Amino acid sequence: MERCILLILVTVPGIFADSIEPKDNDNMLRKEGESVTLSCSYDTSSSNVMLFWYRQFQNREPQYLLRKGARSLSNSENIPDDHFQSTTSQTSTELIINSVTLSDSALYYCA
Repeated sequence: MERCILLILVTVPGIFADSIEPKDNDNMLRKEGESVTLSCSYDTSSSNVMLFWYRQFQNREPQYLLRKGARSLSNSENIPDDHFQSTTSQTSTELIINSVTLSDSALYYCA
């Protein structure tokens, strides 16, 4: 008996065209105790937007910081550490680090 396998690939317009990138590529230098705001802009056709922030210390894996919804998901968030805050808009997200210390020195990612 011969078996036939049917493979169906479904693509959704816009999914692969989504993008997110830092608003500026400069290093952020602050004195201890000050706050710092990191920004990313994004482009998507989706109305269900969930944005994430991670940080990575040198020679370590990325570490989850928070999740914040935008557009139709604007009331959804998970911010486990009050050292961090986030704001979102229709096209951007910001990470606010309150009262920075030397231990906040890291590479930060938005996704």
